[in-house]
This record gives sequence, C-alpha cells and structure tokens, in this order.
Amino acid sequence: MSRIIRFSIAFILGLAFLATTSPARADGTGAQSAAAVRVLRYDASRAAEFRSVVDQAAQIWNSSVTNVRLVAGSPADFVVLADNGWPRAQPTSLGRGTVWIGRQATAQGHNPLRISAHEIGHILGLPDRRTGRCTDLMSGASAGTTCTNPYPNAAEKAEVERYFAGFAPTLDFGEIYTDSPEAALP
Repeated sequence: MSRIIRFSIAFILGLAFLATTSPARADGTGAQSAAAVRVLRYDASRAAEFRSVVDQAAQIWNSSVTNVRLVAGSPADFVVLADNGWPRAQPTSLGRGTVWIGRQATAQGHNPLRISAHEIGHILGLPDRRTGRCTDLMSGASAGTTCTNPYPNAAEKAEVERYFAGFAPTLDFGEIYTDSPEAALP
C-alpha cells in the first residue's frame, strides 16, 4: 500500500513541478509565445564590405517582429551578395530568396544599413512602397539619401507578423524587386 501512496505523491509533485515551470527562451525571459517562431538562416558570406550591416539589419528585424528570427547559418534560406549594381531582392517564397546589396546606391549616398533592412524586408514578404517618407522602411530610395532610418514602421512590422502567422503576402515571388530611382519612373 505504501508503494501506491509514494507513487501517487511523486506523480502529483511531478505534475505540480511541470505546471509551475516553463522552458527558458533564448532571450532568457522564460516566457512563451502563442505562435511558433520561424527561424530563417541567411548566408552573408559573399556580402563583402556589407556583411556587418547585413548582420545589423537582421538584428533590427529580430527586435521588430516576434514570429520570425533571422540567424546567420547554413543551409541558408536566403543569400546576401554584394555587387556593383543597384540593390535588389528576389524572394522565391516567404523567407527564401536572394538579396544583392548594390554598391551603386551606396556610391550615390544611400545608407547601407537602411538598404540591407529594406532588402531583407522583401524576403520577409514586403513590397516596395515608394511613399518618399523616411519613416517607411519600404519606401526605399524614394526617401532620399538623407534618410538613414533602418527600422520598419508599425504597419510593416504587423504585415510581416501576419505573413509568418499564415496569411499570404501580396508580393509576387520570383520577381526581382529593384529599388533604384529609375524603377519608380513611369
């Protein structure tokens, strides 16, 4: 009889322990989110002089949204390259594709961190929106060379959250999104 009592007490204590603890998150808070976090790996090894700003842009997105996390690694979901053209991105599906950080824009005075965050925005499902407002990350080059804001606004953050929660992006996958001033001309 005492074996059954000991087993029952151990079982109840085990359940009580499980009910009062939660697994620790990477951020150390111990809190759990309602939605699963999708981890996207990126390869910036061929981003040349832009590698550190690509890493910074990934951290900006990590601090801006909760259901997607960007980490450097392989196999990569998206690749970031440096070239002499204009910055552009070709998302092939949500969270996958290629980004080119073109030197032409930085040579003209555009901020490399803003460019990196903007182009990663395409990989996360956001289209170009040439509003001319510096507060809109996806306004890109239309905000001018004085704009250095690399942070998505509240609407852009919410849009990415929706996409990674299962809603379909309005972005055309497979298309190359080039943010040159010429691309905005009729």
